[in-house]
Amino acid sequence: MAKTIAIVNQKGGVGKTTTCVNLAAALTEAGQRVLLCDFDPQANSTSGMGVDKTVSKGVYDALIGEIPVEDAVVHTKYGDVLPSNKALAGAGVELIAMDRREFLLKDALARLKDRYDFLFIDCPPSLELLTLNALCAADSILVPVQGEYYALEGLSDLMNTVRIVRRSLNPQLELDGVLLTMFDGRTNLALQVAEEVKHYFPGKVYATVIPRNVRLSEAPSHGKPITAYDRTSRGAEAYTAFAAEFLKKQSA
Repeated sequence: MAKTIAIVNQKGGVGKTTTCVNLAAALTEAGQRVLLCDFDPQANSTSGMGVDKTVSKGVYDALIGEIPVEDAVVHTKYGDVLPSNKALAGAGVELIAMDRREFLLKDALARLKDRYDFLFIDCPPSLELLTLNALCAADSILVPVQGEYYALEGLSDLMNTVRIVRRSLNPQLELDGVLLTMFDGRTNLALQVAEEVKHYFPGKVYATVIPRNVRLSEAPSHGKPITAYDRTSRGAEAYTAFAAEFLKKQSA
């Protein structure tokens, strides 16, 4: 059965989608069976994996029961994708009236879990019903944190939400780990944030850090993960190293 991991941080622009796409691709290349569930209405993970977000039937159609979830999965050479599109933007309102509204994603993904080793959910940058669905569907969360002051503020809000979800909806939810992204080791602030995060989450911060890298931000516009776009870039090396560390941690 797949381990389901929500990649989540309510602060936008911290590298959630970049991490989701590049970790999924690096693990696929390492021989793992991976599904990326794009649960963000912006659908950046979908296009980042080379899937056309304007024509795809996706996770929204599976949630409302319009199509079986198996029929929504798109196979790519970088890993399988359960795509998103702009229809998901209104789902937060539509789902309110539905039974088991917090568990709709969990119920949909349950039909796919025996086909994969890892199932990643790319969450929207907010704490609303879509994110709540992701937290209820997940076994654990992976939190990308940018090396800047405001990142720490968002982190404490997120962990409060996780505590509430754990108490009432998903008692098994764990923190898989924290990944430092967009890291510039030349600045005192980035080093200070890293120390704060390690203090706040002892033993949970990945040793691999993702540097600021122009090639990483260029890759999505070509519909490719970084390892397919520029394998020799610092970003590709970092995500390959992170995937190896991630796998080692899962098997420990």
